[in-house]
Amino acid sequence: MYAAKGYSTSETVSFSETDMGRAWGRFSVIVVGVMLTVGLCGQGSLLAASPNIVVIYADDLGYGDVQCYNPERGKIPTPNIDRLASEGMRFTDAHSSSGVCSPSRYTLLTGRYHWRSRLQRGIVNLWEQPLIPPGRLTIGGLAQQHGYRTACIGKWHLGWNWPVTAEERTELNRLAAKQPGNRWLTSDSVTPAQRASWQKVFSQPIGGGPTAVGFDFYFGTDVPNWPPYCFIENDRTVGIPTTLLSSADLMRRARASKQGPALKGWSLEAVLPRLRDEAVAFIEQSAQQPEPFLLYLPLTSPHTPLAVNEPWRGASGLDNACADLIMETDAVVGDVLAAIDQAGITKETLVVFTSDNGFAPYVGVKELEARGHFPSGPLRGYKSDAWEGGHRVAFMVRYPGMIAAGSRCDQLVHQADLLATFAEVLGAKLPPDAGEDSVSLMPLLRGGEQPVRQHAVSCSIQGLPAYRDGHWKLILGAGSGGWSKGGVAAQLQLYDLKADLGERQNLAADEPERVAEMLAAYQAIVSNGRSTPGRAQPNDVAVLIYPRP
Repeated sequence: MYAAKGYSTSETVSFSETDMGRAWGRFSVIVVGVMLTVGLCGQGSLLAASPNIVVIYADDLGYGDVQCYNPERGKIPTPNIDRLASEGMRFTDAHSSSGVCSPSRYTLLTGRYHWRSRLQRGIVNLWEQPLIPPGRLTIGGLAQQHGYRTACIGKWHLGWNWPVTAEERTELNRLAAKQPGNRWLTSDSVTPAQRASWQKVFSQPIGGGPTAVGFDFYFGTDVPNWPPYCFIENDRTVGIPTTLLSSADLMRRARASKQGPALKGWSLEAVLPRLRDEAVAFIEQSAQQPEPFLLYLPLTSPHTPLAVNEPWRGASGLDNACADLIMETDAVVGDVLAAIDQAGITKETLVVFTSDNGFAPYVGVKELEARGHFPSGPLRGYKSDAWEGGHRVAFMVRYPGMIAAGSRCDQLVHQADLLATFAEVLGAKLPPDAGEDSVSLMPLLRGGEQPVRQHAVSCSIQGLPAYRDGHWKLILGAGSGGWSKGGVAAQLQLYDLKADLGERQNLAADEPERVAEMLAAYQAIVSNGRSTPGRAQPNDVAVLIYPRP
C-alpha cells in the first residue's frame, strides 16, 4: 500500500522496480503515438499531450448538494468542489447511467451502458461475481496501454471472484440478513467453524477486481457498509476478518447495513480518511515518476455509513449527519487538489469530478428540505429514480491551459463519455468493441458550443429507461421507476426539459408522433449494441424491452 512518505513494507506493494521498468518501457515505445498536436492545449510538451488524469467519483451526492449548482436552495458549503468549477468547466446537463451505484460505475469505467451487461436492474449484490469481464476496455486499461501507471482507490462495488463455495456463500448471506425477531447477531455468536471458514476464504487471492480490468493498484473497502469489513489491497484483504460488527450502534441509523466478517475493532469513521491518505500518497509518489498516471478515486461518501469525523460533526448546522458528511467529502476533495498543487503538477493534470447518482432520500431528505436545503435543487426525484433527480449529477472538468476557467456548458453529456474523451486526449482510437456508448467531450472542453451527443439513456433502479433526444425526455413507463412515489400514472412520460426541468407536465398524449419516433430510436440503440457510429455489437444478454407489457 502507499504511505505518506513512501511505500509500506506490505508484501502486496503494487509497483516494484521491475514493474516500473516494464511500465517505462511500454511508455517509451508508444510515446510518439501518444503525442497530440500543439493545438490540443497550446503547449507541445509531452506532459501537455499526456496529462495525468484524476477522476473523483462521489457517492450519492445530489445535484443540489453542490453549492455552485444550487446557490439559492443549497445550504451546505462545498468550497473545494466549487473551486473545480471556478477553475474549469461546469456541466449542467450531465448524467450517470443509473439512479443507483453499480450500473453507473460500470458505465463510467467502460463507456458502455450498463443494461447491455447482465445488470438489467438493481446493483451488484453481496458476494456477487464481477460485472466487468477481463477483456472489456476501461479507462484504466486505456491508460495502461499508453504507458500510464493506474490506480483505483475507494469503493469498487462491481463484484469479485470471491473464493467461496456455494455453501460458504449461503452462510455468508444468512449472516448478512437480520435474524428472526429483527435482531442483529453479536460477535460472540461467531462459531469456531465460521472463523475457520473465514480464515480459509480471506487467506486466498480475490480475483476479478480492479487489478484484473486495467488498474495496477487497488486499495479500498469494496462496499463500506457491507462485509467484509476490512480494507482490500490489490487482490488480498488487509488482515483476516474474525468477528462481526457487534455494536447495535454500528448496525443502525444509516451506518452499516449488512452483517458479516469484520476485523476486530473495525472503525467506519476511519474509512474515508484512509482513502484520502492513500490517494494523496499515490499522487505524491506518481509525481516523482517519469510516466503519467491515472487515478480513479471512487469515494465512499456521502453514501452510508454516515460515519462523520471531527471536526465535521454538526458542521453543517442542519442537524443531519449526511449534510455533515458532504462537508467532510468536500474537504477530502480539497486535500486531493492540494496534493496535486503541492506536487507541482496542476497544469499537467486533468481532473474530473462527478457523482454516481442523486441524493439518497432515506437519510433525511424531508428534514433537510424543511431547513431550506434541497438536495436535488430544481429537479424532481432522488437516488433510484428515472426522474432527473436520480441521475442528473454535478460534473466538472479542470485542465489549465485548455479549459477556460469558470466556464459553463449546458450541452447534454454522459459519464459514458469519459472513455472516448480520454482516448482523444491520448491520440487513441477505440476498437469497435469498446466504448460503444462513449462520445468525446473534447470539442466542448475546448469551448465549442455544438452538441456532441443528441441522445442518452439513464435508468432507474428497477431498470426503467429515460431516453433523451435533445431537450426532450421520454420515460418508458409509469412513475419514477424508483423509490419516489406518486405523480404519474400514464404508461409513458414525455417532458420538454427546456421548458419544464421539474418534469411536471407530461406531454406524451399531446405528442404521439414524437413519442413514436423516440421509441423507435431507443429500440435501435438497444438492438444495435451501440449508440455511437460503428459496427453493430452484441449485447451481453437479451435486454429487457420497454415499455414493459
